[in-house]
Amino acid sequence: MPKLTWKSSKPVPADTRTHIMASRFEVKSLADVPRFFVRALAAWAQLKTSRGAVEASLIAEPLKRTFWTLSAWESREAIHGYARAEPHRGIMRELRSTMRTSVFTFWELPAGELPLDWGDARARLAAQLRADAENA
Repeated sequence: MPKLTWKSSKPVPADTRTHIMASRFEVKSLADVPRFFVRALAAWAQLKTSRGAVEASLIAEPLKRTFWTLSAWESREAIHGYARAEPHRGIMRELRSTMRTSVFTFWELPAGELPLDWGDARARLAAQLRADAENA
C-alpha cells in the first residue's frame, strides 16, 4: 500500500485552528487505477505549493481500486482555492467518469494536535459514507 506524506516547512502556531479534509475514492475498474494514480500525483505536486496547505497524506490501495487523502489547511478558503485551481480542477473533471464512489468529510483541529491521524480519518469517512447513503 503506497503512502505519501508531506508537511509544510512553514510552522503553524499550536493554537491555530486547522481545517481538515479527508477523502476516499474508489474507481470503477482496475484498468482505471494507473490513470487515477498518475493524475493524483499531479494533484499531489500542486498541493505542495498551494497557499495554506499545512500537511497531507495520500494512501493508494491499487488492488482495491481505492485512494485516500487526508490534509490539513490554514482555512476552508485554502481548501477551496486548491480544488478550483489547475491542475486539480481539470483532474476532477477528467476522472469523474471513472469514479465508482467518492466521499469527503471536513473537521477542525488545533495545529498542536497534528500530525493527522489516519484511524480517526477513516472512521469519519465511514460515518460520512453511511450518512450520505441514508440521505440518498
